Amino acid sequence: MQDTTHPEVLGVFSPVGHVVASFPTQQDMEGAAAELGQQGFATDKIVRFSPAEMKAQAELDLDRASPLAELGYEVKLVRAHRELAEKGYSFLMVHAPKGEQTQLVAEVASRFHAERAQKYGNFAIEELITPVAEEDHVVGTPAKGRA
Repeated sequence: MQDTTHPEVLGVFSPVGHVVASFPTQQDMEGAAAELGQQGFATDKIVRFSPAEMKAQAELDLDRASPLAELGYEVKLVRAHRELAEKGYSFLMVHAPKGEQTQLVAEVASRFHAERAQKYGNFAIEELITPVAEEDHVVGTPAKGRA
């Protein structure tokens, strides 16, 4: 993890205005980061998380989470990130506050085989890529769509 800041809500990671995407390989993650750089995203707006870093962060978040955090989607998402990190996934966190930036990050992430990508907003977390495991099980999942 390159960035020392850790935005959170109720003790859980919540980088409002950012897209967090998970990639099956470090090579995919680095390819997406390079492409985003070529598309004009500043290097300080793209944070990389190794599988070990994301797993450690998820464990810390789960240990510190407020009981109120269980009511929202954030804790479920932290658990999903931990599971992917345990499988060796790498992650990018990209500052993309505007709709067109969000869409571009989602498109690049998809091209580089991202399993998931979520946009963190003030009041909701939007799924930008339908997780492979959920494609056939849409009932009960958070809203899908593009920003």
